[in-house]
Amino acid sequence: MNNKNQIKRFSYYFFNALGLFVPNVIFRRLLKRNLNKLSCENQGYIKSRVDYYNKLSVVNLDIKFEHCVASYKKTKGTTYYFDMRNVIKYFPSSFKFSMIAGDVTCIPNSPSFVKSRPINGHNENSVLLKLNKIRHFNFIKDEIPYKDKKNMSVWRGVGYQPHRVQVLKQFYAHKMCNIGQTKPYRGNPWEKEFMCINEQLQYKFLLCIEGNDVATNLKWVMSSNSLCMMSKPKFETWFMEGRLEAGVHYVELKGDYSDLIEKMNYYLANEDKALQIINNANQYVEQFKDEKREKLIELLVAQKYFERSGQL
Repeated sequence: MNNKNQIKRFSYYFFNALGLFVPNVIFRRLLKRNLNKLSCENQGYIKSRVDYYNKLSVVNLDIKFEHCVASYKKTKGTTYYFDMRNVIKYFPSSFKFSMIAGDVTCIPNSPSFVKSRPINGHNENSVLLKLNKIRHFNFIKDEIPYKDKKNMSVWRGVGYQPHRVQVLKQFYAHKMCNIGQTKPYRGNPWEKEFMCINEQLQYKFLLCIEGNDVATNLKWVMSSNSLCMMSKPKFETWFMEGRLEAGVHYVELKGDYSDLIEKMNYYLANEDKALQIINNANQYVEQFKDEKREKLIELLVAQKYFERSGQL
């Protein structure tokens, strides 16, 4: 972890810990002021994102809630607690809600705030918030032009999931790939040394392989000057992976990644098309960098949740 990331993480925990001593009533008074920042020119864009994250449509008065704003306590993961609290503290202490921390791959039985959800299916009960953001929302500035990068693909991660094992088996020893798992698992032979982000940025092709839910590296990969390579996403977060278009924002690979080398050779021979996808990916990332607007969208997502649950 470099110094910049260390400072970022320290600041995150330090200021969130300090925030625990600020009475919620102050934030509730600020709610109206925050919502009034919804400018006319941004209304359509913001509403589309709010409705994407929160698809609840009918007021439901029979929801069973697990938490109350006034008594919300840490149950799993400090970052989930901080990120959740930073939204609900703007609302009345009597309001109730449900929240599931961690990698959520199933749709809950009742409306719940989650970090991740399946893209397909009736996922209305999965209300997305920007949770565990310190780990997932990591954008970078890539100083290396695409043309100066290695004509190879790279990936590092934990390789125990079956779909990741498929990739490791095929490409661990391939001359055009630098792919390996960073932790030994049940004697699997595909271990390689850890690589920091700056080291991976030296490669033209960056693999984003979903783990338990989404691919954690997708956000910084799409903000880089390298080409994002992945199979069609099955899960999504605040990053709206379900809105990513194959051939526009990323290069889509088969589910078993068996066409990786074929696609690499194609984009090595068609650099202009690779550069266009990289530019589109960079532009997609830009929408998440306006922190004030992101905060406003989170508050509106929560407000809609409380409205649809008959509390507002």
